[in-house]
Amino acid sequence: QVQLVESGGGLVQPGGSLRLSCTASVLTVTSYRMSWFRQAPGKERALVAVSTNAGGTTRYAEFAKGRFTISTDKAKNTVYLQMNSLKPEDTAVYYCNAQGLNIPVDYWGQGTQVTISS
Repeated sequence: QVQLVESGGGLVQPGGSLRLSCTASVLTVTSYRMSWFRQAPGKERALVAVSTNAGGTTRYAEFAKGRFTISTDKAKNTVYLQMNSLKPEDTAVYYCNAQGLNIPVDYWGQGTQVTISS
């Protein structure tokens, strides 16, 4: 059974940093389009960052550019989201997503809460 397990969320002050992890079981992250999404209370789920080809191709939402970095550790079968210069508006549940490149499959993790507050 495919599982995506996120970790690394928490409470951080504005300007701080967090690194989220998404560790996959059964699937190999380098064979999927791996993405981070987030959902704030009362808002729709939004794309944060995408990585394809184990980071060979990355794409970021405008709000993430220059502050967030998506990366892949092949040995650990894990995708990371490094978040710097965090703002209160970054507060949300962050989800990991894996989409098949050649097959129509779509997997989600359970989410990890990120709260930015002083």
